[in-house]
Amino acid sequence: MKLGVLAGGGPYPRRIADAWSAKGHPAFIVCIRDFADPALFEGYPVMVERLGAGGAVVARLRAEGVTHLVLSGRARRPSLLSLWPDAWTARALARIGKAAFAGDDALLRGVAAVLREEGFEVLSPHAILGGALAEAGLLAGPEPDALARADIARGIAVLEALAPQDVGQAVVVQQGLVLGIEAIEGTDALLARAGEQRREGPGGVLVKLPKRGQDMRLDPPVIGPATVAAAAAAGLRGIAIEAQGTAIAERARACEAAAAAGLFLLAIESASFTP
Repeated sequence: MKLGVLAGGGPYPRRIADAWSAKGHPAFIVCIRDFADPALFEGYPVMVERLGAGGAVVARLRAEGVTHLVLSGRARRPSLLSLWPDAWTARALARIGKAAFAGDDALLRGVAAVLREEGFEVLSPHAILGGALAEAGLLAGPEPDALARADIARGIAVLEALAPQDVGQAVVVQQGLVLGIEAIEGTDALLARAGEQRREGPGGVLVKLPKRGQDMRLDPPVIGPATVAAAAAAGLRGIAIEAQGTAIAERARACEAAAAAGLFLLAIESASFTP
């Protein structure tokens, strides 16, 4: 079984390729131009291609003998006007239909359906990595107090309300006030923006959860050491993630960074969480 990694930015795609290789299977990397850094994939066969060139990507995947695909890494969703789709991509967009204009989860579901029709099996990054998902409980840092737990509960409620609209996976709440909601900008930009809105008094919390009904093979929520650093810079007190639903990249480093910064890192079961 040969894995094709459709790679955006960050270290996570490389970790997936390494985990797959450790199982004794080959991997091929498609670096999305302007997002993924080919230098991160030394030792692997790599192609670099723009988002709109789906035909070239599919042809190369077939030529390489790829049977399974995983989508991973940061990428900013382009406007359709700037995509410049080739003939294959234009046909794929027509097959996806209205989902191309909906939220990220709907679009990615459509993309996955097209890839399955092309004969590829789409896998979850979590299924390949293993160990990236945490059991419920305090993973690092101090136990959150009553105010922090109330902010977590508020964040859960906000994300639950937004889930039907397919908007974001994260929210920052401080003292019951919503400082920011993740949209197209991503978590790091959300944290920077929330830091600018910080109030006096106890700091807020980042709550990052999968959307209700989200296909976990596609764009699963991920945090890592960079998220912890950005949360600390924004003056937050902690991060709450979904147990068995939000991945932690470089888990040991992330937990160490949280403890060093005095931030709690808490894995919760959002459906039953109580302040």
